[in-house]
Amino acid sequence: MPDAAPRFMRLDNAAKIYPAARRRNWMALFRVSAELCEPVDVKILERAQARTLARFPSFALRLKKGLFWYYLEHNEGAPEITEDVANPCVRLDPKTNRGFMFRVRYYRCRIALEVYHVLADGTGGMCFLKTLVAEYLTLKYGVKIPRDREILDCDEAPRPDETEDAYLKYAGDITRSRAEADAYYVRGTDTGDRVCIITGMLPVQDVLARARSRGATLTEYLTAALILSINDLQTRTGLPRRRRKPVKINVPINLRRFYPSHTMRNFALYVNPGIDPRLGEYTFDEILRAVHHHMGTEVDEKLLNARIATNVRTEQNRLLRAAPLFLKNAVMKLSFHLVGDRKTSSSISNLGVVRVPPEMEAYIRRFDFILGPLSRNRVVCAALSYRDTLYLNFTRTIRETDVERGFFRFLVRDGLHVRLESNRLS
Repeated sequence: MPDAAPRFMRLDNAAKIYPAARRRNWMALFRVSAELCEPVDVKILERAQARTLARFPSFALRLKKGLFWYYLEHNEGAPEITEDVANPCVRLDPKTNRGFMFRVRYYRCRIALEVYHVLADGTGGMCFLKTLVAEYLTLKYGVKIPRDREILDCDEAPRPDETEDAYLKYAGDITRSRAEADAYYVRGTDTGDRVCIITGMLPVQDVLARARSRGATLTEYLTAALILSINDLQTRTGLPRRRRKPVKINVPINLRRFYPSHTMRNFALYVNPGIDPRLGEYTFDEILRAVHHHMGTEVDEKLLNARIATNVRTEQNRLLRAAPLFLKNAVMKLSFHLVGDRKTSSSISNLGVVRVPPEMEAYIRRFDFILGPLSRNRVVCAALSYRDTLYLNFTRTIRETDVERGFFRFLVRDGLHVRLESNRLS
């Protein structure tokens, strides 16, 4: 193991809640995948995984339970690579995964990576996937792929800043209140352990044009469309206006945009733009203005710095630090139950544009990003763009497709061409 890779690591500030909040049938997972132009050779993929894992010490870990905190310990070997399934992001059991908290799957031309959020956020996961695919292509075809901070050189030793807890490094001195109203909850018929996916594919330049014509970003436009769909759903329940709840969407913000961090671990915060339907009816343009101004206000380095400080100060509370792990777990589990996903109706996470060098792009048809089921919210969305296409993946754990139907119908009414695919229930 390279000298730069520590044998033990503390969980980063964002990761600490996940071991306490996990349940027998749920844990926080996300998935990124790449579809190649030719079928995957699993033997070569195994070699590529071994080289990639040696370069990513923050993935070569197992979760251990200490007296006061969970911690991470270096894990030898690698997880078994298995065939992909139609039911992605189901709970990962480290005990049956050689102790690892990620898994690599393949199916025909697809290489998929599923990651427990204790290890990384979507940015770190995509970096691992792109490095894995680059290693695979190099081993199979002998292609020389340029390496950078997003496609790491597996012949180099890991850098210390790639495993830093950036929350601790950049926390400020001033904190902010977390007080926030609960949001509308989307209900439906449970699918059991089945995770349903609906993918929408759109010309990314057309979506950008629609957003820019209204003075908004692509993420703001998509967020407003999701709020509109969920608000329409709440309206159709027949609830009197005074009893309706806010419709808010959880939008992750990649903090690497604001701080010079190259960590491969978690480094994101969230904002929750939305509307309060008790105040009256909203048009799409009114919703979009509300989202745009909320994002413009909250996605600010100074306010984000205070949010980081709030989370870090909670972790550093003397009473909490002195409490044994079983008491910490009870407090964090209760806190997650009372807050968790209750403040938002859904989530939309946009990884942005996925770029790879031309030497690599020639072998890759598409990328995808999927959020695993949230603890409480039943429908969530993940997005990324590759080449000329925007891929929108909705994850659902209810049979009803009302949210996705309303969302995509709005996009079509707004003049966008949408292609859909699904792993729908039979």
